[in-house]
Amino acid sequence: TGLFFIPGLVFGITTKKIKSDKDAVKIMSDGIASFSGYIVIAIIAAQVIMYFNWSNIGIISAIKGAEFLEGIGMPPLGLLLSFVLFVCFLNLVMASAAAKWALISPIFVPLFMLLDLHPAAAYLAYRIGDSVTNAITPMLAYFIILLGFVDRYQKNTGIGTLISSLLPYTIWFLIIWSLQLIIWYILGLPLGPGVGFHLE
Repeated sequence: TGLFFIPGLVFGITTKKIKSDKDAVKIMSDGIASFSGYIVIAIIAAQVIMYFNWSNIGIISAIKGAEFLEGIGMPPLGLLLSFVLFVCFLNLVMASAAAKWALISPIFVPLFMLLDLHPAAAYLAYRIGDSVTNAITPMLAYFIILLGFVDRYQKNTGIGTLISSLLPYTIWFLIIWSLQLIIWYILGLPLGPGVGFHLE
């Protein structure tokens, strides 16, 4: 931190933007304010992950979930597509991709592995679901920026108007990317170097 603090402090003093210690504290707090929301979510996610590790709730949920899915005979491709839809709806209330993955991966990655699906397949389905509904969730940090840009060209545009305008794109993204996932799975194409859909 000193690597950034000392040059910043020298610059602030020489340009007369920092005249007292209060000015320095205010500038630093303003800089942190822009990502304070992420810090709060990261703290909550860390607590949830630690609780999952301590209580083994993630592993128990994964085992019970895998037993349930095996019992109903859900095929792996159906599981992947169901996970895509689950993440689509979850993304509407929790837009942070990293925090959301930190919360649900302790359950779903072991669940997928118990059903012979590679963690990369779980992450692929997660990224599809997460990206599809980003444009229509007001919880996304950039949604207000998008609303500002739209308002520049079409005055008095509200959140509802923007969401209804973007909804067809969201639906088509979901359809096209789900079809790509289905084709990729059926053809057995690799997800990366030496990584397939199933555990080897």
